[in-house]
Amino acid sequence: MTRNRRSAKQAGASFERSIANYLADVMDDERIDRRVKRGANDRGDIAGVRVHGQRLVIEAKNCCSKLDLPGWVREAQAEAGNDDALVGVVVHKRRGTT
Repeated sequence: MTRNRRSAKQAGASFERSIANYLADVMDDERIDRRVKRGANDRGDIAGVRVHGQRLVIEAKNCCSKLDLPGWVREAQAEAGNDDALVGVVVHKRRGTT
């Protein structure tokens, strides 16, 4: 089954929600949640994550057939800069897993 734009957006939103819920539960911090998209000034997919009191940007990818780790890392670094965060990280779902 091929993905269309709508199914890709739904998969991404669901993946982001599962990451935010997991982190909020494990870190016992209700401030962790999905972030509103901001276009060119995007500040990551998950808000409220902090490490040693500093913001951490998470770029979530529920990828289909092609991995682009270098591009995703660059994206996470740019978003960390937009958010004045300590670091940006990529969390991606391996294809064919649930």
